[in-house]
Amino acid sequence: MAEIGHAYSAANSPLAESNWDLKWPQSVRTFAKMLREDAQVRSVHKAVTLPIQRTTWRIDPNGAADNVTRLVAEDVRLPILGDDGSNPLANTGGHFSFQQHLYWALHSLTYGAMYFEKVYEVVDGRDRLRKLAPRLPDSITAINVAPDGGLEGIEQRPLPGERGRGVEPVVIPVEHLVAYVHDPVLMDWRGTSLFRPAYKHWVLKDQLLRLEAQVLERNGMGVPVYTTSDDSITGMDLQDEIRQGLDIATGLRSGATAGAAIPHTASLSVEGTKGQLVSPREAIAYQDSQIGKSALAHFLNLEGKGGSYSLAEVQANIFVQSLQTVAETITDTFNRFVIEPLVDLAFDSSGGPYPKLVCDPIGTKTDLTAESLATLVSNGIILPDRDLEEEMRRRGSLPPKRPLDKPVNNGGANAADQKPQ
Repeated sequence: MAEIGHAYSAANSPLAESNWDLKWPQSVRTFAKMLREDAQVRSVHKAVTLPIQRTTWRIDPNGAADNVTRLVAEDVRLPILGDDGSNPLANTGGHFSFQQHLYWALHSLTYGAMYFEKVYEVVDGRDRLRKLAPRLPDSITAINVAPDGGLEGIEQRPLPGERGRGVEPVVIPVEHLVAYVHDPVLMDWRGTSLFRPAYKHWVLKDQLLRLEAQVLERNGMGVPVYTTSDDSITGMDLQDEIRQGLDIATGLRSGATAGAAIPHTASLSVEGTKGQLVSPREAIAYQDSQIGKSALAHFLNLEGKGGSYSLAEVQANIFVQSLQTVAETITDTFNRFVIEPLVDLAFDSSGGPYPKLVCDPIGTKTDLTAESLATLVSNGIILPDRDLEEEMRRRGSLPPKRPLDKPVNNGGANAADQKPQ
């Protein structure tokens, strides 16, 4: 059945961004500035991306042939699920690193979308993945979308040395692209930044920080005040004495030889603000907390003031679930637009089955203590072997196991030295 409708939205759509600074491509500069200048925004970014980068990623055979699974694992440089490591993967000479790719793919959380160009090369008569080259958001001048909402391609501005020479923009069609789009609202392939809800709190916080600096500068050290003396003592005009007193007050400085001379009955004092001032610190802390909440990172707002541990655990679970959702979105995109086309191109086939990218649940990569390992061994869940012993020696900084020169009995003495009774 043919498609009848379309996925087009007008520029003034109620779903479209209304803030000019947050409309693409201006939004790239805005969100880059937020990430570069604000400590809380940077903390939220690290809290979201680091657990995803730290979890273990593997290639699941998923019913594919062994040679197909191995080719994919070699090209993306990831271990195969269930592989014991006895048959190491070959180096195909490509430049692709999944960890580096993941780092750049997670930039889609900041800018809404992140694009990569697929580059292949022929090795031993077979097409192999050479790299997924990032196409940074600030270099993209247009994102071309079909009426049905499908991506047609992107356009990049020419290289700096080629601008102004009539060089056309670089057009990259969709078949060469991998696109990670975060939280799309419109079918424009621009996505929504993770920091979009935090934008107004970032703006207000920046204004409050500037105000706080002004408050501290104005009221932190007090203001020198000169009070004139009786005119019968100085014999000068009142306005002249006020002008001289103003020079003394404005020239007052600290130092080992600092001081001032004033007439009798005149006074010179440093006065602070009278009454109670409203500190912007509480408002700044509130804006900070809202930036953390915008990404479900409530734990960034904990300051040791007490509270419910069960509530904190629930909030942490929700945050971990959000990270797991991001990781699953990445695996889905990578499987559909990297692994499946790679297998079809390398083996001149289609229809699968295809290997797939999988990751461990977020937060499950924890260090196993000796007590926990002993419990697992005693209950028969894990059977100790040579590899396990070597790993535990390595973790405990213990020397490697060496064969004994002479057998040792349970009593601790050499069996050769014991005489029969």
